[in-house]
Amino acid sequence: MSTLNLTKNQSLVLDLLSRADQPLSAYTILDRLRDHGFRAPLQVYRALEKLQEMGVVHRLESLNSFVACSHQEEACCSHHGTVAFAICDSCGQVSEFHDHTIDDRLAEWARQKGFKSEKTTIEIRGLCSACAA
Repeated sequence: MSTLNLTKNQSLVLDLLSRADQPLSAYTILDRLRDHGFRAPLQVYRALEKLQEMGVVHRLESLNSFVACSHQEEACCSHHGTVAFAICDSCGQVSEFHDHTIDDRLAEWARQKGFKSEKTTIEIRGLCSACAA
């Protein structure tokens, strides 16, 4: 991650998300960074947009929230193909994972259908092992 050229706002947002134990909404990020000069949602959204482009932050569509990539040392999650998340509906824990078998099956489907995939994100909702016990 040291090779990233981040602005002050991007660094603050990424650091906050990296330390968070749950996904954070843009407004939660704004509230937590007010003491660091954040005053408007647009500041947060601009930082999040750039961090997503860099592949170091992911948006969880079903929660309308954001998490830091768990593979930041690899510079960009796009190298993994499909990005998948297991989201616990009880405690809010999010686990990011990659499965090459899923990548291969989706790529084959797209090839057969002539579909040009640009981004694939899977969100699995349920209970983590601790909450299910």
